[in-house]
Parts: sequence; C-alpha cells; structure tokens
Amino acid sequence: MSLPEAQDYLDNAECIASSEQVQFALDRLAGEISRELANDFPLVLPVMGGAVVFAGQLLPRLAFPLEFDYLHVTRYRGKTSGGEIEWRVLPGLNVVGRSVLVLDDILDEGETLAAVREKLLELGATRVLSAVLTDKANGLAKPIRADFIGLSVPDRYVFGCGMDVYGLWRNLPAIYALKEH
Repeated sequence: MSLPEAQDYLDNAECIASSEQVQFALDRLAGEISRELANDFPLVLPVMGGAVVFAGQLLPRLAFPLEFDYLHVTRYRGKTSGGEIEWRVLPGLNVVGRSVLVLDDILDEGETLAAVREKLLELGATRVLSAVLTDKANGLAKPIRADFIGLSVPDRYVFGCGMDVYGLWRNLPAIYALKEH
C-alpha cells in the first residue's frame, strides 16, 4: 500500500469520537475499574495488537497495584471481517486463582472476547472481567457483555485508538468510521 492510499482512508472517513471524548471515556473507565478492582491485585491482560493503545492510556490512570502481561489472539489478520480465532500468545504469568482484567479495543461480535474469557477460566482464573474502549452497536446477540465500556460506536468499520483499517491508523488519537457507500 502506498502513502497516498493510506492517507485516502483517513481523508474519506468520519470522526465519530474526538480525542477529547476518548480521554473522557478513559477517565470514566479508570474510575469504574478502580472501584471494582482496587483491592483485588488483578492481572491485567490487553489483547494484542488492538488493545495496546487502550492499555497504554488506561494503565497510568489506575492507581492501585496490579500485574501486567498480555495475550495475542486474532480473528481479523488485516481484514475488515473476522474469521476463525487464532491463538498466538497465551499469558506468560500464571492466572490460577487470580482476578483477571482483559482489555480490548472493541467488542464487535463478541466471539474473541468470549473465547478469551473461556480460555482464562480454563487456565484457572477465579474471575475474568473485561474492559473495552468501544462497543459496537450492531444489534447482534453477543455471547459476552463487557464489564466496562468506554464508548458506543455505530455499526460501521471503525479505526483509530488501537483499531486499524487494513493494518493502518491504529495510532490516531480519535476514532473514525469508514464512510458508508
């Protein structure tokens, strides 16, 4: 892909959540998570690669002790629709007997987050909570509901704040949606 093609995605997108709205949502999420987990000494696991931006902005807002690791599971592989779940990396730290907070960029169809929760419980976690930066309002019956939700986004392909469009634009501070045809 060329630089002009990459720029074209952004130029032909609509901003649906400004960087200020994202920062406000992160502050609110940090408060909600702190009230729930401040006394649990949780293990926090972002789902790579989309949750890296979310985790990097949320963690400094959590003023309680926690342990940090990550997991890598994907359904998209650079595409705009999900396929089968592919496990790339399981957590390196032991989850047995732990409260675990999973961070993800978006709750779309819910299949990935549901599979992550199931796998962590299989590995021995006593409690698995999830926080998502965005929850897509797609009207689907999702197999899981996030415990903490930053922003609701429309049923469109969104990118920015860790979410990508064809592998691009995860680094944007705001959230954009591809224009509908």
